[in-house]
Order: sequence, then structure tokens, then C-alpha cells
Amino acid sequence: REVKLSQKQNYSTNRFLKSQWRRQGLELTDETQEEFDRQFNGLKQRLPEEQHLSDTFQVLDLGIRPQMDILNQWKLTVRSHGQSRDFSLSQLKALGVQSYTKDFHCVTTWTALGLRWTGIPIKNIIAACSDIIPDSWRFLIQHGKDKYTTNVPREHVMRDDIFLAFEYEDKPIPIEHGYIRIIFPDLFAWKSCKFLTEIEFVDEDVPGYWEERGYSNVGEVWKNDRYSS
Repeated sequence: REVKLSQKQNYSTNRFLKSQWRRQGLELTDETQEEFDRQFNGLKQRLPEEQHLSDTFQVLDLGIRPQMDILNQWKLTVRSHGQSRDFSLSQLKALGVQSYTKDFHCVTTWTALGLRWTGIPIKNIIAACSDIIPDSWRFLIQHGKDKYTTNVPREHVMRDDIFLAFEYEDKPIPIEHGYIRIIFPDLFAWKSCKFLTEIEFVDEDVPGYWEERGYSNVGEVWKNDRYSS
């Protein structure tokens, strides 16, 4: 795709790549300039409008970080139309586990590239609950133990790359990143509820914490869809 970065984005991307090269012991010379430019253009393709690249997976939350024993005590409640079903992590893993490498975009304008996750495809969870989730559902509502909620329209749930993540970089997700959460690569990160305890499939929309405070109802990264109009 044709990409035009702002002056600020060009500067920050150039600085980011130079930092990466220094870490690898590479030098920018006349001989390596072509390779640097090739990598720079590759980064441009992965950078949405108004975003800048971050060297780290930054931490943002509501300031509440509940302790959760994901392996032994945690349950995910799947709820729809008055019916529910609980799953332990081991039961969810039995539905199929996959590895994913995805870029991660925060509405506060930082982007972290190539985060490695392990998780269960959300489609597998929905299929396992097909007897209680009617085909009429239009929105997924996520509930966190910290009382955070957020809504996601069906078309952004039923993609092949949407998954419930329980590991980050081959280790259990640490508390600062919310232990367990659904990853939506095409949506801004506020749509990925940390400390997840319940997912609810509903016919009518229920705006969540940030949606009620002026954020977009959808939050599509590549449409720069940050705030409600």
C-alpha cells in the first residue's frame, strides 16, 4: 500500500530503526544505506496513521491489578441470552492452542511490533458453546475482574486471527499485561480487556468503560477510528 508518514512519524521511525541497528551492532554506512531504507519502508507499511513505534510493550490500565490464579482457580464464563458455561484454562486449551505474532496498537499512539502470543482461537470457543449462543448475536461484551468492560462488533470477533491469549513471549502473561485477554490485531488495544473473567454474546450493543467516555464504538486501527463523532 502507498504510505505517507507525517514528519513526526518519519523522525520517530528513523530513530527506532537506528536504535534497533545499534542493538544488533550494525552501522549505517554508504554500503548499508540500501538495506536500512528497505527495512525503513517495511516499517512504514506496519505503522498506522498517527502511531509511532515503541521499543517496549508499554503498560496502561485503570490502576487496578487484581491477583488471579489463571492455572488453578480462574474460570472463563461464556454467557448469552440467560445461559452460561464455565471453562478452566485446561478446558479451553483442549479446544486447540495456536501461536501468533501480531503488531499491537494503543490509542495513545504507540505501536509495538511482532508481539508473540499463545492462545485459543475465539472461533473455537464460540463453536464449543454453539448450543447456548444463538446465531442472532451481534456484539461481544468483555468483562474484567477489575470491572472494566468493552464491546466488539461481531464482524471483528469472527476473524481467523482473533484469540484468547494466555502466554506472552512463551511465558504466562504477567499481571501488568492482564494475565488473560482476547487480542484483536485490527482494533486499538482498549478493546482487549485485561483480567478477563466473562465474555457475553448479545443482540444489542452495550458500550463499555471507554466507549461511554468518548472513545469509538469500534476502534479500527487502519481507519484511525479513535473517538466517537
